[in-house]
Amino acid sequence: MAEEKEEKKQQDKKDKKKEEKEKKKQEKKNAKDEKKKTEKQEDGKSEGDKRKSFIGRFLPGIIIGLIVVSFAGAGFTVGRIFGGSSTPQTPGTSENGQTHDSKAKDSEDSEKNSWYYHMAPVIANLNVSDVTRYVKTSLILEISDELDQKKFSAYLDEKQPILTNWLTVYLASLGLDDIRGDNNLKRIQAHILDAFNEKLFPDSKPQIKHILFKEFAVQ
Repeated sequence: MAEEKEEKKQQDKKDKKKEEKEKKKQEKKNAKDEKKKTEKQEDGKSEGDKRKSFIGRFLPGIIIGLIVVSFAGAGFTVGRIFGGSSTPQTPGTSENGQTHDSKAKDSEDSEKNSWYYHMAPVIANLNVSDVTRYVKTSLILEISDELDQKKFSAYLDEKQPILTNWLTVYLASLGLDDIRGDNNLKRIQAHILDAFNEKLFPDSKPQIKHILFKEFAVQ
């Protein structure tokens, strides 16, 4: 019995030493793993710091480069827009190939092929309900030189009361919003032109080329 107890005691000591040895071995292993983990984290942090440092050093230059490229592209686009077509134009030549001298000549020829008739001023109350407002206008008719100026001027003198009556009624149908702005004035000119040509040349070619405002005052 005593021998068995002694053997068991010795075996317990061996097991205890073995357990302590395994424990120390495990602790060393854990310490080693923890050290590797710490070193890996530090390496990662160092690499991140290096990356941030690199970006911090070169980011301003990259941004400036992108801005320069953007402005260069915008300048090229604006140049293409405002520079017109790539076809070179010689001085005095318009985009459609017609020279400015030719345009000026056409304008002079148009003036030479016309004469002008001045109508008497017309005053008409505007179509306004709250207050009395009126418009005063004086028209100049641009007539084609296909008509003899002396003979047709006399004809217009005879027809002027009819034209004046129509113009008065027409203006009296307009409100303030109908006569404000360039677009409305151009629309009024076109309407008068069509009406006068229809009354003077109902069955023939229109001979009034343009209606010009000598005066157009609203009071």
